[in-house]
Amino acid sequence: MTRKVLVVEDNELNLRLFCDLLRAHDCTVEGVRDGREALDTAHRFAPDLIVMDIQMPHVTGLELIEAIRADNELAHTPVMAVTAYAGKADEERARAAGADAYVSKPISLMRFVAAVEEFMRPQSPPVQTDPHAIREAEGGATDQSA
Repeated sequence: MTRKVLVVEDNELNLRLFCDLLRAHDCTVEGVRDGREALDTAHRFAPDLIVMDIQMPHVTGLELIEAIRADNELAHTPVMAVTAYAGKADEERARAAGADAYVSKPISLMRFVAAVEEFMRPQSPPVQTDPHAIREAEGGATDQSA
């Protein structure tokens, strides 16, 4: 199944690079240059991952990440922050806003792809830890009197 990635990046060259690279790795991609359009696009597109530039005009990536985390429909969508800021404090701010990953520019294409692929791995089903549920799943009886 093709995974969907929303790329929010105001720089046209970077946007094209990210989108082309993701398409080459079998992703369906939607690109947005204006952060003010990001939330509406995310609702319409329903991405599996959002790649978010941090430094943009009008609205910052940090503000958008916070808005995504506050949105019931988008709150669980992973966000990978991409920024020219490379300091430890910058990464901490991005993570505090709700970013799940942080990649600094200039971006190594291999590192970018590896970070995206980390989010694209199929998730394992949750592990059953309730002993009653495990016995039922295995066809055994549960003791309801206990």
